[in-house]
Amino acid sequence: MNKQLLGVIDATTVHDDLHELSIHRSVAAIPFGGRYRLIDFILSNMVNSGIQSVAIFPKFQYRSLMDHLGSGRNWDLNRKRDGLFFFPAPNLDKHYTGIGTLDHFADNIDFFERSTQEYALIANSYTVFNMDFQPLLDWHIKSGCDITEVQKAGKSMGIYLVKKTLLMDLIVTRNETGYSNMKDVVTDHDSQFHLCYYNFEGYASMVDTIEQYFNTSMDLLKPEVWKELFLKERPILTKVKDEPPTRYDIDASVRNSMVANGGMIEGTVENSIIARGVKIGKGTVIRNCIIMQKTQIKENCILDSVIVDKDARIEDGTVITAPADSPAVIRKGSVQGVGSGL
Repeated sequence: MNKQLLGVIDATTVHDDLHELSIHRSVAAIPFGGRYRLIDFILSNMVNSGIQSVAIFPKFQYRSLMDHLGSGRNWDLNRKRDGLFFFPAPNLDKHYTGIGTLDHFADNIDFFERSTQEYALIANSYTVFNMDFQPLLDWHIKSGCDITEVQKAGKSMGIYLVKKTLLMDLIVTRNETGYSNMKDVVTDHDSQFHLCYYNFEGYASMVDTIEQYFNTSMDLLKPEVWKELFLKERPILTKVKDEPPTRYDIDASVRNSMVANGGMIEGTVENSIIARGVKIGKGTVIRNCIIMQKTQIKENCILDSVIVDKDARIEDGTVITAPADSPAVIRKGSVQGVGSGL
């Protein structure tokens, strides 16, 4: 158990290039890998590192995120002491894209005052990676750093480790210093703080565009990436749903794909990620696609390099193809094909 670290997840970030997937949900709640949400990775990393108190600071469209997280039971965070805390932000600019919103933290300063942990780990909600934070904390303390930024190949991962007392000072003095988030602090060349940089050597992808979301999803189909992300000793946890296994018709064909439970596949699926409860009809071919929860794709369709959001319906005989470097996106709940205006 790691009683030194307080987990803080900044889920306020809005990426305009993810608009098609974040119209009805926050970026943190975007489905990923057939059964996960983007926030599952940082939240699981914190829990697997022994962190028992995690505060999540979301902004707009957070109903889906709240439904996914619930009481935190699936992450063992439904506790009498510490546990999972949820602090929506009512007054932030919708187009703000910073990490570590100090104004938002200030609105909930009493939470930081009551918490007993000595250090705070502040992170974004949209990075896909698997990391143990205990070595980071040990290195931070040994190096005598005021603030440590986690980097991958010299680029910031939007993850910061700081002593909680210093974080509270930054919150209180934000109007005098002009710092609005942790990024402002670490990029200030005149900063008085001892800044350190910790290199993460494993797989990491910050999902901030549709293309990055698509490419990162396709990376899951590579065995070497899968082995780095989904570790038995540090599992990626998510909301559990009790559904039967997916059923496969005798003529179905599935190759190099991830298929979640609760669905029905009668057609062909290649190099794709199929979420829970998806139905794929006879004669339909799905290649290089991401099909989200409870989508229905009827018979004799062809989809290639397409992201289909939840609860969509693709009518018989529909053909949708796109370049791999610019995938098509079908919005949540929409209907494509006969009578849909396609």
